[in-house]
Amino acid sequence: MASPTETVQAPAATEPIRVSAAPAAAAAGGVPAEKEEIAFDVRNFNMWYGQRQALIDVTMRIAARKVTAIIGPSGCGKSTFIRALNRMHDMTPGTRLEGSVKHFGADLYGPDVDATAVRRRVGMVFQKSNPFPTMSIADNVLVGLRLNGVRDRSVLQARLEECLRMAALWDEVKDLLHRPGTSLSGGQQQRLCIARSLAVQPDTLLMDEPCSALDPIATTKIEELIQALREQYTVVIVTHNMQQAARCSDRTAFFYMGRLIEFDETRKIFTSPTNPQTEAYVSGRFG
Repeated sequence: MASPTETVQAPAATEPIRVSAAPAAAAAGGVPAEKEEIAFDVRNFNMWYGQRQALIDVTMRIAARKVTAIIGPSGCGKSTFIRALNRMHDMTPGTRLEGSVKHFGADLYGPDVDATAVRRRVGMVFQKSNPFPTMSIADNVLVGLRLNGVRDRSVLQARLEECLRMAALWDEVKDLLHRPGTSLSGGQQQRLCIARSLAVQPDTLLMDEPCSALDPIATTKIEELIQALREQYTVVIVTHNMQQAARCSDRTAFFYMGRLIEFDETRKIFTSPTNPQTEAYVSGRFG
């Protein structure tokens, strides 16, 4: 966080926004409550792409079986942050990190931790739906299970229907399972990708702008799905849509220029944020 005397110039704001040092402690983890189970415990986390630092001293605790929204202007570190939660950056040359990320108490970046195993527990849905074009709807859902050695047809069939039902897609595709996944509409493809992530039974689901390419009807279905998933899963969603964050999430984290500026109950972030920079962003003064 900026020092007490630092002035942060926000794009498109009418005047500089002065950020006091006091909110930094609140940003670091006034939530979740002590009694809640913690899905992610992120401490003093820094990340670089080559010489450019993308995340700066991020500390936050994300509660299990809640929906946490990550908001902030383009280039603020939102996607970088959630990709760090399942080690997607391992595949990007030149990245370097400091600090710790624990998932249900286990160090995700420990020397003996297999990144593939991490990604089975922490699923990811991307901004653009990406069904495998050469696979049927059914095979798209089951590919992860088959790669993990599951061969029992009855198990595969049961898991296929279960995951498509969880993704609110079964009734729409149950008679089309042999068709290519790419034959579905954009919104259906995104729900198919969610079903594919759920098939390997993760405990956490990360969503990076899952509705940005969808029409309002498809967006509504994805948002309803997010609400349903919170009963069993921890969900972390990156979104540019302030209304979506307000509708879908229990807690909201505001990032700016690689820093976590404020993290609190969603209602508080949007009605009475502690930091003036947060207030300027959610009220549309910049971003």
